[in-house]
Amino acid sequence: MSVSAQEKSKLILTGPIAPTLWSLTWPMIFGVATLISFNVVDTFFISLLGTEELAAIGFTFPVTFTVISLTIGLGIGTSAVIARKLGADDHEGARHAGSSALWLAAGLVALLAAIGYLSSDFIFSRLGASASIKTLIDSYMNIWFLGAVLLVIPMIGNSVLRAAGDTKTPSLIMALGGLMNAVLDPILIFGLGPIPALGIQGAAIASVISWSVGFSAIIYLLIWRRRLIDPLPESVLAFWQQSRQLLSIGLPAASANMLTPLALGVLTAIVATHGAPAVAAFGAGARLESIASVVILALSMTLPPFISQNFGAGQMDRVQDAYKVALKLVIAVQAVAYVLMLLLLPVIQMAFARDAEVARVLAWFVWIMPLGYGVQGCIILTNSSLNALHRPMQALSLSLVRLFVMFVPLSWLGNQLAGLPGLFAGGVIANILTAVIAYRWFMRLTNDLRGEIPPAALAKAAKAAKAQESSHGA
Repeated sequence: MSVSAQEKSKLILTGPIAPTLWSLTWPMIFGVATLISFNVVDTFFISLLGTEELAAIGFTFPVTFTVISLTIGLGIGTSAVIARKLGADDHEGARHAGSSALWLAAGLVALLAAIGYLSSDFIFSRLGASASIKTLIDSYMNIWFLGAVLLVIPMIGNSVLRAAGDTKTPSLIMALGGLMNAVLDPILIFGLGPIPALGIQGAAIASVISWSVGFSAIIYLLIWRRRLIDPLPESVLAFWQQSRQLLSIGLPAASANMLTPLALGVLTAIVATHGAPAVAAFGAGARLESIASVVILALSMTLPPFISQNFGAGQMDRVQDAYKVALKLVIAVQAVAYVLMLLLLPVIQMAFARDAEVARVLAWFVWIMPLGYGVQGCIILTNSSLNALHRPMQALSLSLVRLFVMFVPLSWLGNQLAGLPGLFAGGVIANILTAVIAYRWFMRLTNDLRGEIPPAALAKAAKAAKAQESSHGA
């Protein structure tokens, strides 16, 4: 028998932790896997155009991920605020917060996309793109920037649904967009019948069309079908107040996420000193990393609402237990993912490498970088959990430590000592060291938070725990 979103929201507070977390996560694994697999298909089709086209996409990754990171950060803020309100039984406040979140995110992403569009020449020149590759980048990014707002609304809307315990609908929307992109990619890139071959520009157009489908679906669901949000915020004053609350978590979370493309930009510039084939392989490897990290990405979307609702209800034992369950799952899954990537390395090289040098660098990437994916997942989940506990500045501090105290310096040092293999090894070492810091940080914080919970909330949590034990005993 299927479980409704409302029942899942109740299970978050009272149900057995591992099964409840898994019931929330598996639909997201499907959605994320479908979406990312089609992005890999996107990279595959572009690689058929040539090494320069694949290198161009590699250069765009830090920039596109900056816009996406802002959206992810705002989604984290949206999910944390709404889930905590739901945990405290404030459904009206959750509804108003969701409405303001959509308008706020659309405005901020439109502004960031406009800045990126106007400063494109400066950005990609500094990243080391040659004149010929820069022309290819422009043909892709000019379309991408114009459609960026169509990407942000589905992502924020999905955060509203996940905060309420509905993870199946967001996964279906993500899968629909990914499927649409995969179908349109070869048609628009290579042409079909009366449709001309648009090359790398066709890939960008396919993405914007697929985002439009997700935009239409999420607006219909949130406003007209389920009436979870209003078309407009209740008032300008209310929008301002709710935006401040959302941004208090969303901006530090977005800043933390945007540190990743900044670090990737630095690494891309270092990799570019080894030539265009190295950038092409590095860009392909980054996309392989995303598909190898499907469970991490899914848990980073479902663990925060679980933590926020239980935090709102004063149930810190469930917060810590859910965090530990998630980390164990990520370590186990990523160990399996590493073995699978090694076994599939010849297939990966055949799919993405049209050049012997690209194949060689890609092999180094696959042998070394996935060794750190499990501990990297622990850092990502710790970061999202800190945001769920309304501690965004601590999450931002953790990201700073990971990327600019550990990852970039150790990767640079590795490159100086051993070239690209050393760069990859430096990143793995950085992730291991940061994961240890992250775990100790989170456990100390949650132990401290126990003393801040009001007695009434503790009594309510104890009553819920007792009721849960009785129901399991029965």
